[in-house]
Amino acid sequence: MTHPVVQGVRAFADELVAIRRDIHAHPELGMTEARTSALVARFLRDLGIRVTEGVGRFGVVGTIEGRRPGNRAIGLRADMDALPIHEATGKPWASTRPGIMHACGHDGHTAMLLGAARWLAQHRDFAGTVHVIFQPAEEGLGGARAMLADGLFDRFPCDAVYGLHTRPDLPAGRFATRPGPALAAADRFRVRFLGTGGHGGSTPHRAVDLTVVQAHFVLGLQEIVGRNVPPVEPAVLSIGAIAGGVLEAPNVMPAEIVLSGTARSFSPAVRDLLERRVGELAHGLAALYGARAEVEYRRGTPATVNHPDQTRLALAAAADVVGEDAVDGAISPVTGAEDFALMLEARPGNFMFIGGGAGPDGTSPGLHTPEFDFNDETIPLGVAYWVSVVERELGVGSP
Repeated sequence: MTHPVVQGVRAFADELVAIRRDIHAHPELGMTEARTSALVARFLRDLGIRVTEGVGRFGVVGTIEGRRPGNRAIGLRADMDALPIHEATGKPWASTRPGIMHACGHDGHTAMLLGAARWLAQHRDFAGTVHVIFQPAEEGLGGARAMLADGLFDRFPCDAVYGLHTRPDLPAGRFATRPGPALAAADRFRVRFLGTGGHGGSTPHRAVDLTVVQAHFVLGLQEIVGRNVPPVEPAVLSIGAIAGGVLEAPNVMPAEIVLSGTARSFSPAVRDLLERRVGELAHGLAALYGARAEVEYRRGTPATVNHPDQTRLALAAAADVVGEDAVDGAISPVTGAEDFALMLEARPGNFMFIGGGAGPDGTSPGLHTPEFDFNDETIPLGVAYWVSVVERELGVGSP
Protein backbone atom coordinates (compact mmCIF):
# COMPACT_ATOMS: atom_id res chain seq x y z
CA MET A 1 0.00 0.00 0.00
CA THR A 2 1.38 3.39 -1.00
CA HIS A 3 1.81 5.95 1.76
CA PRO A 4 -0.88 8.66 1.49
CA VAL A 5 1.68 11.47 1.34
CA VAL A 6 3.47 9.75 -1.53
CA GLN A 7 0.12 9.57 -3.35
CA GLY A 8 -0.62 13.21 -2.55
CA VAL A 9 2.79 14.47 -3.63
CA ARG A 10 2.39 12.89 -7.04
CA ALA A 11 -0.15 15.61 -7.80
CA PHE A 12 2.68 18.17 -7.84
CA ALA A 13 5.69 15.91 -8.35
CA ASP A 14 6.25 17.27 -11.85
CA GLU A 15 6.74 20.73 -10.39
CA LEU A 16 9.32 19.43 -7.92
CA VAL A 17 11.15 17.56 -10.67
CA ALA A 18 11.20 20.73 -12.77
CA ILE A 19 12.66 22.67 -9.86
CA ARG A 20 15.27 19.98 -9.25
CA ARG A 21 16.34 19.96 -12.87
CA ASP A 22 16.42 23.75 -13.01
CA ILE A 23 18.77 23.80 -10.00
CA HIS A 24 20.80 21.03 -11.61
CA ALA A 25 21.17 23.03 -14.83
CA HIS A 26 22.31 26.11 -12.89
CA PRO A 27 24.72 24.78 -10.24
CA GLU A 28 26.49 27.06 -7.79
CA LEU A 29 29.55 26.32 -5.69
CA GLY A 30 29.55 26.82 -1.93
CA MET A 31 29.03 30.39 -0.74
CA THR A 32 27.94 31.50 -4.20
CA GLU A 33 24.38 30.07 -4.07
CA ALA A 34 22.63 33.39 -4.80
CA ARG A 35 20.32 32.02 -7.50
CA THR A 36 19.45 28.83 -5.63
CA SER A 37 18.78 30.67 -2.37
CA ALA A 38 16.53 33.16 -4.15
CA LEU A 39 14.60 30.31 -5.82
CA VAL A 40 14.10 28.59 -2.46
CA ALA A 41 13.01 31.79 -0.70
CA ARG A 42 10.56 32.67 -3.48
CA PHE A 43 9.01 29.20 -3.45
CA LEU A 44 8.52 29.28 0.32
CA ARG A 45 7.05 32.79 0.33
CA ASP A 46 4.57 31.84 -2.36
CA LEU A 47 3.32 29.18 0.08
CA GLY A 48 2.76 31.80 2.80
CA ILE A 49 5.71 30.54 4.84
CA ARG A 50 7.73 32.99 6.92
CA VAL A 51 11.19 33.17 5.33
CA THR A 52 14.54 34.38 6.63
CA GLU A 53 17.32 34.79 4.10
CA GLY A 54 21.04 35.37 4.53
CA VAL A 55 21.54 33.01 7.46
CA GLY A 56 25.23 32.19 7.28
CA ARG A 57 25.37 34.35 4.13
CA PHE A 58 23.33 32.24 1.69
CA GLY A 59 21.28 30.04 4.03
CA VAL A 60 17.48 30.18 3.98
CA VAL A 61 15.14 29.17 6.80
CA GLY A 62 11.40 28.77 6.41
CA THR A 63 9.25 28.63 9.56
CA ILE A 64 5.98 26.69 9.49
CA GLU A 65 3.62 26.85 12.47
CA GLY A 66 1.23 24.00 13.20
CA ARG A 67 -2.45 24.59 13.87
CA ARG A 68 -2.36 22.67 17.15
CA PRO A 69 -0.91 24.27 20.28
CA GLY A 70 2.60 23.14 21.13
CA ASN A 71 5.96 24.51 22.24
CA ARG A 72 8.27 22.01 20.56
CA ALA A 73 10.17 22.78 17.36
CA ILE A 74 12.27 20.72 14.98
CA GLY A 75 14.58 21.45 12.08
CA LEU A 76 14.69 19.68 8.71
CA ARG A 77 17.85 20.42 6.74
CA ALA A 78 18.84 20.21 3.07
CA ASP A 79 22.04 21.37 1.36
CA MET A 80 22.20 23.44 -1.85
CA ASP A 81 25.76 23.65 -3.23
CA ALA A 82 27.37 21.94 -6.21
CA LEU A 83 30.88 20.61 -6.91
CA PRO A 84 33.76 21.67 -9.20
CA ILE A 85 33.27 18.71 -11.57
CA HIS A 86 32.60 18.76 -15.31
CA GLU A 87 29.32 16.95 -15.99
CA ALA A 88 29.24 14.00 -18.39
CA THR A 89 25.64 12.79 -18.08
CA GLY A 90 24.44 14.20 -21.40
CA LYS A 91 21.01 14.83 -19.86
CA PRO A 92 18.80 17.63 -21.25
CA TRP A 93 19.03 19.33 -17.84
CA ALA A 94 22.83 18.92 -17.57
CA SER A 95 24.86 21.74 -16.08
CA THR A 96 25.07 24.90 -18.16
CA ARG A 97 28.18 25.94 -16.26
CA PRO A 98 31.33 24.14 -17.46
CA GLY A 99 33.32 22.62 -14.63
CA ILE A 100 30.50 22.81 -12.08
CA MET A 101 27.76 20.24 -11.50
CA HIS A 102 25.42 18.79 -8.90
CA ALA A 103 27.31 15.54 -8.36
CA CYS A 104 26.15 14.88 -4.80
CA GLY A 105 22.37 15.17 -5.02
CA HIS A 106 21.96 18.50 -3.30
CA ASP A 107 19.60 19.60 -6.04
CA GLY A 108 17.38 16.64 -5.14
CA HIS A 109 17.70 17.28 -1.41
CA THR A 110 16.51 20.85 -1.96
CA ALA A 111 13.57 19.72 -4.09
CA MET A 112 12.47 17.12 -1.53
CA LEU A 113 12.52 19.61 1.34
CA LEU A 114 10.65 22.18 -0.76
CA GLY A 115 8.03 19.51 -1.42
CA ALA A 116 7.79 18.79 2.30
CA ALA A 117 7.44 22.52 3.01
CA ARG A 118 4.55 22.73 0.55
CA TRP A 119 2.79 19.74 2.10
CA LEU A 120 3.29 21.01 5.66
CA ALA A 121 2.15 24.52 4.75
CA GLN A 122 -1.06 23.07 3.33
CA HIS A 123 -1.56 20.43 6.07
CA ARG A 124 -0.68 22.09 9.37
CA ASP A 125 -2.24 19.44 11.59
CA PHE A 126 0.72 19.27 13.96
CA ALA A 127 1.60 20.85 17.29
CA GLY A 128 4.59 23.15 17.32
CA THR A 129 6.98 24.55 14.73
CA VAL A 130 8.95 23.17 11.81
CA HIS A 131 11.99 25.06 10.53
CA VAL A 132 13.03 24.00 7.03
CA ILE A 133 16.74 24.77 6.80
CA PHE A 134 18.40 25.20 3.40
CA GLN A 135 22.15 25.24 3.94
CA PRO A 136 24.87 26.56 1.63
CA ALA A 137 28.41 25.26 1.26
CA GLU A 138 28.22 21.71 2.58
CA GLU A 139 31.10 20.53 0.39
CA GLY A 140 33.92 21.47 2.73
CA LEU A 141 33.39 25.22 2.69
CA GLY A 142 31.83 25.64 6.13
CA GLY A 143 28.16 26.22 5.44
CA ALA A 144 26.84 24.55 8.60
CA ARG A 145 29.45 26.34 10.70
CA ALA A 146 28.48 29.66 9.13
CA MET A 147 24.78 29.15 9.85
CA LEU A 148 25.49 28.12 13.43
CA ALA A 149 27.78 31.11 13.92
CA ASP A 150 24.95 33.29 12.63
CA GLY A 151 22.77 32.03 15.49
CA LEU A 152 20.81 29.34 13.63
CA PHE A 153 19.47 27.56 16.71
CA ASP A 154 19.22 30.74 18.78
CA ARG A 155 17.10 32.46 16.14
CA PHE A 156 15.23 29.28 15.18
CA PRO A 157 15.11 27.09 18.31
CA CYS A 158 14.98 23.37 17.59
CA ASP A 159 14.53 20.50 20.00
CA ALA A 160 15.86 18.14 17.34
CA VAL A 161 17.27 18.38 13.82
CA TYR A 162 17.20 15.90 10.94
CA GLY A 163 19.11 15.46 7.68
CA LEU A 164 18.52 13.35 4.56
CA HIS A 165 21.00 12.35 1.83
CA THR A 166 20.71 10.26 -1.31
CA ARG A 167 22.79 7.09 -1.72
CA PRO A 168 23.06 5.80 -5.31
CA ASP A 169 24.53 2.50 -4.09
CA LEU A 170 21.27 1.83 -2.22
CA PRO A 171 18.25 0.76 -4.28
CA ALA A 172 15.45 3.27 -4.64
CA GLY A 173 12.68 2.66 -2.17
CA ARG A 174 15.01 1.91 0.73
CA PHE A 175 16.20 3.97 3.71
CA ALA A 176 19.23 3.39 5.93
CA THR A 177 20.94 4.87 8.96
CA ARG A 178 22.48 3.85 12.28
CA PRO A 179 22.77 5.17 15.83
CA GLY A 180 26.14 6.55 16.87
CA PRO A 181 28.92 7.43 14.40
CA ALA A 182 27.53 7.24 10.86
CA LEU A 183 30.06 9.30 8.88
CA ALA A 184 33.68 10.15 9.58
CA ALA A 185 35.50 13.23 10.76
CA ALA A 186 37.28 14.76 7.76
CA ASP A 187 40.62 16.52 8.16
CA ARG A 188 43.18 17.77 5.65
CA PHE A 189 46.94 17.91 5.87
CA ARG A 190 49.71 19.40 3.78
CA VAL A 191 53.38 18.49 4.13
CA ARG A 192 56.17 20.51 2.54
CA PHE A 193 59.56 18.81 2.33
CA LEU A 194 62.51 21.15 1.76
CA GLY A 195 66.03 20.14 0.65
CA THR A 196 68.90 21.32 -1.49
CA GLY A 197 67.93 20.10 -4.94
CA GLY A 198 70.66 18.94 -7.26
CA HIS A 199 71.74 17.25 -10.47
CA GLY A 200 70.14 13.82 -10.58
CA GLY A 201 72.62 12.51 -13.15
CA SER A 202 76.08 13.75 -12.16
CA THR A 203 75.90 14.64 -8.45
CA PRO A 204 72.91 12.97 -6.74
CA HIS A 205 75.19 12.14 -3.79
CA ARG A 206 75.56 15.84 -3.02
CA ALA A 207 71.80 16.47 -2.87
CA VAL A 208 69.07 15.81 -0.36
CA ASP A 209 66.78 13.58 -2.40
CA LEU A 210 63.26 14.64 -1.45
CA THR A 211 61.71 12.07 -3.75
CA VAL A 212 62.99 9.37 -1.42
CA VAL A 213 61.68 11.26 1.62
CA GLN A 214 58.21 11.65 0.16
CA ALA A 215 58.14 8.02 -0.98
CA HIS A 216 58.82 6.77 2.53
CA PHE A 217 56.28 9.27 3.88
CA VAL A 218 53.49 8.03 1.61
CA LEU A 219 54.19 4.41 2.58
CA GLY A 220 54.58 5.32 6.24
CA LEU A 221 51.10 6.84 6.37
CA GLN A 222 49.64 3.38 5.85
CA GLU A 223 51.77 2.03 8.70
CA ILE A 224 50.14 4.62 10.96
CA VAL A 225 46.76 3.10 10.13
CA GLY A 226 48.04 -0.48 10.30
CA ARG A 227 50.27 -0.24 13.37
CA ASN A 228 49.21 2.77 15.45
CA VAL A 229 45.43 2.77 15.13
CA PRO A 230 43.69 0.00 17.11
CA PRO A 231 42.46 -2.74 14.72
CA VAL A 232 38.84 -2.26 15.81
CA GLU A 233 38.91 1.48 15.00
CA PRO A 234 38.34 2.62 11.39
CA ALA A 235 40.78 5.20 9.99
CA VAL A 236 41.91 6.42 6.57
CA LEU A 237 44.98 8.36 5.48
CA SER A 238 45.20 9.10 1.77
CA ILE A 239 47.38 11.34 -0.38
CA GLY A 240 45.48 13.24 -3.06
CA ALA A 241 48.21 15.39 -4.56
CA ILE A 242 52.01 15.42 -4.92
CA ALA A 243 53.83 18.35 -6.50
CA GLY A 244 57.57 18.64 -7.09
CA GLY A 245 60.09 19.07 -9.84
CA VAL A 246 59.53 19.83 -13.52
CA LEU A 247 58.45 17.14 -15.97
CA GLU A 248 60.55 18.70 -18.73
CA ALA A 249 63.68 18.53 -16.54
CA PRO A 250 63.88 14.94 -15.30
CA ASN A 251 67.56 15.27 -14.39
CA VAL A 252 66.89 18.05 -11.87
CA MET A 253 66.25 16.87 -8.32
CA PRO A 254 63.61 19.10 -6.72
CA ALA A 255 64.42 21.31 -3.75
CA GLU A 256 60.80 21.21 -2.63
CA ILE A 257 58.03 18.62 -2.70
CA VAL A 258 54.53 19.27 -1.40
CA LEU A 259 51.97 16.59 -0.57
CA SER A 260 48.37 17.02 0.52
CA GLY A 261 45.91 14.45 1.74
CA THR A 262 42.89 13.58 3.81
CA ALA A 263 42.46 11.92 7.19
CA ARG A 264 39.23 10.19 8.24
CA SER A 265 38.31 8.85 11.67
CA PHE A 266 35.35 8.27 13.96
CA SER A 267 36.63 8.63 17.51
CA PRO A 268 38.26 11.75 19.01
CA ALA A 269 41.17 9.66 20.28
CA VAL A 270 41.98 8.30 16.81
CA ARG A 271 41.60 11.77 15.34
CA ASP A 272 44.18 13.11 17.80
CA LEU A 273 46.48 10.18 17.05
CA LEU A 274 46.36 10.74 13.28
CA GLU A 275 47.20 14.41 13.62
CA ARG A 276 50.13 13.70 15.94
CA ARG A 277 51.58 10.82 13.94
CA VAL A 278 51.37 12.58 10.56
CA GLY A 279 53.52 15.36 11.98
CA GLU A 280 55.93 13.00 13.72
CA LEU A 281 56.38 10.93 10.58
CA ALA A 282 57.05 13.94 8.36
CA HIS A 283 59.53 15.57 10.73
CA GLY A 284 61.22 12.29 11.56
CA LEU A 285 61.78 11.29 7.93
CA ALA A 286 62.97 14.76 7.02
CA ALA A 287 65.54 14.69 9.82
CA LEU A 288 66.66 11.18 8.84
CA TYR A 289 67.50 12.29 5.30
CA GLY A 290 68.82 15.75 6.11
CA ALA A 291 65.76 17.61 4.90
CA ARG A 292 63.23 19.87 6.59
CA ALA A 293 59.47 19.47 6.87
CA GLU A 294 56.64 21.93 7.33
CA VAL A 295 53.35 20.34 8.37
CA GLU A 296 49.90 21.90 8.27
CA TYR A 297 47.01 19.85 9.66
CA ARG A 298 43.53 21.35 9.40
CA ARG A 299 40.58 19.81 11.19
CA GLY A 300 37.39 19.86 9.18
CA THR A 301 34.01 18.53 10.18
CA PRO A 302 33.74 16.12 13.11
CA ALA A 303 32.20 12.68 12.87
CA THR A 304 28.47 12.62 12.18
CA VAL A 305 27.07 11.01 15.33
CA ASN A 306 23.38 10.11 15.34
CA HIS A 307 21.51 10.33 18.63
CA PRO A 308 19.69 7.15 19.70
CA ASP A 309 16.20 8.53 20.41
CA GLN A 310 16.03 10.55 17.20
CA THR A 311 17.44 7.63 15.22
CA ARG A 312 14.67 5.37 16.48
CA LEU A 313 12.13 8.01 15.47
CA ALA A 314 13.74 8.44 12.04
CA LEU A 315 13.68 4.68 11.43
CA ALA A 316 10.02 4.54 12.39
CA ALA A 317 9.28 7.49 10.10
CA ALA A 318 11.00 5.75 7.19
CA ALA A 319 9.11 2.52 7.93
CA ASP A 320 5.87 4.50 7.79
CA VAL A 321 6.72 5.33 4.18
CA VAL A 322 8.24 2.13 2.76
CA GLY A 323 7.67 -0.55 5.40
CA GLU A 324 10.08 -2.04 7.92
CA ASP A 325 11.57 -4.51 5.45
CA ALA A 326 12.90 -1.64 3.33
CA VAL A 327 14.62 0.13 6.23
CA ASP A 328 18.10 -0.72 7.53
CA GLY A 329 18.88 0.64 11.00
CA ALA A 330 22.33 -0.89 11.37
CA ILE A 331 24.40 0.10 8.35
CA SER A 332 28.17 0.18 8.56
CA PRO A 333 29.73 3.60 9.19
CA VAL A 334 30.73 5.49 6.05
CA THR A 335 34.13 7.19 5.80
CA GLY A 336 32.64 10.02 3.80
CA ALA A 337 32.00 13.20 5.78
CA GLU A 338 29.08 15.57 6.24
CA ASP A 339 29.04 18.97 7.92
CA PHE A 340 25.56 18.25 9.27
CA ALA A 341 27.73 16.75 12.03
CA LEU A 342 28.09 20.24 13.47
CA MET A 343 24.33 20.61 13.76
CA LEU A 344 24.19 17.23 15.52
CA GLU A 345 26.78 18.50 17.98
CA ALA A 346 24.50 21.44 18.73
CA ARG A 347 21.17 19.56 18.83
CA PRO A 348 20.10 15.91 18.99
CA GLY A 349 19.04 14.40 15.71
CA ASN A 350 19.62 11.92 12.92
CA PHE A 351 21.14 11.76 9.46
CA MET A 352 19.23 9.39 7.17
CA PHE A 353 20.12 7.94 3.76
CA ILE A 354 17.52 7.46 1.04
CA GLY A 355 18.21 4.97 -1.74
CA GLY A 356 18.74 6.52 -5.14
CA GLY A 357 19.87 3.55 -7.21
CA ALA A 358 18.04 3.34 -10.51
CA GLY A 359 20.09 0.91 -12.59
CA PRO A 360 19.25 -2.74 -13.34
CA ASP A 361 21.25 -3.84 -10.29
CA GLY A 362 19.66 -1.22 -8.04
CA THR A 363 22.65 1.12 -8.14
CA SER A 364 23.60 4.25 -10.06
CA PRO A 365 26.85 6.12 -10.82
CA GLY A 366 28.53 7.16 -7.60
CA LEU A 367 28.43 10.49 -5.83
CA HIS A 368 31.10 13.02 -6.85
CA THR A 369 31.44 11.49 -10.31
CA PRO A 370 30.78 13.21 -13.68
CA GLU A 371 28.08 10.62 -14.54
CA PHE A 372 25.94 11.07 -11.41
CA ASP A 373 22.40 12.41 -11.57
CA PHE A 374 19.75 12.46 -8.86
CA ASN A 375 16.94 9.92 -9.23
CA ASP A 376 13.76 12.00 -9.53
CA GLU A 377 11.58 8.97 -8.80
CA THR A 378 12.66 9.19 -5.14
CA ILE A 379 11.43 12.75 -4.60
CA PRO A 380 7.93 11.74 -3.37
CA LEU A 381 9.51 9.22 -0.97
CA GLY A 382 11.77 11.91 0.45
CA VAL A 383 8.86 14.31 0.89
CA ALA A 384 6.83 11.61 2.64
CA TYR A 385 9.76 10.80 4.94
CA TRP A 386 10.03 14.43 6.02
CA VAL A 387 6.31 14.63 6.67
CA SER A 388 6.44 11.39 8.66
CA VAL A 389 9.26 12.78 10.82
CA VAL A 390 7.11 15.82 11.57
CA GLU A 391 4.09 13.66 12.37
CA ARG A 392 6.10 11.52 14.78
CA GLU A 393 7.82 14.51 16.41
CA LEU A 394 4.92 16.95 16.54
CA GLY A 395 1.79 14.95 15.79
CA VAL A 396 -0.97 13.81 18.10
CA GLY A 397 0.49 11.74 20.91
CA SER A 398 4.10 12.71 20.12
CA PRO A 399 6.55 13.71 22.89
